[in-house]
Amino acid sequence: MYFNISGVKVVNLIGTYECKSDVKGRLMLPSPLKKQLSSILQEGFVLKRSVFQPCLELYPMSEWNAMMTKVNKLNRFVKKNNDFIRRFTAGVKVIELDASGRMLIPKDLHMFSGITKEVVLSSSVNIIEIWDKDRYEKAIDDAAIDFADLAEDVMGNVNDGEDEVS
Repeated sequence: MYFNISGVKVVNLIGTYECKSDVKGRLMLPSPLKKQLSSILQEGFVLKRSVFQPCLELYPMSEWNAMMTKVNKLNRFVKKNNDFIRRFTAGVKVIELDASGRMLIPKDLHMFSGITKEVVLSSSVNIIEIWDKDRYEKAIDDAAIDFADLAEDVMGNVNDGEDEVS
């Protein structure tokens, strides 16, 4: 974690971790992730449905607030903007870790994600995706086939230098 030029905390998370969900829907945040988040644990998190995948997204509160700043700029008198906001925030929950370092995944989000006992927590730059392990493995396998083309499409035109020569 670092601060950007405006003094805002920037989260860059690293790693993919496996853990287990207990019968009450709680899971222990792996210690490497806890260490990466140590300076912001007390701020809490927001847990929501992913837009594109059957997984959950865990936003550190600072990242959620930055996202909401963008969303709040949308004109709510445009129907598709209002529909987007409603769908994007559907099922959103504020989450805190308990004294043991566990988080409770609410039942509705548990059902949406299909999480059973085996769980994968995967860093996705500034958020953590929470997956049922079998669904995660399938998503990774399905994406592996097209990843070279996807990487070229997404990153192939990104220029490393100021002279815009790749």
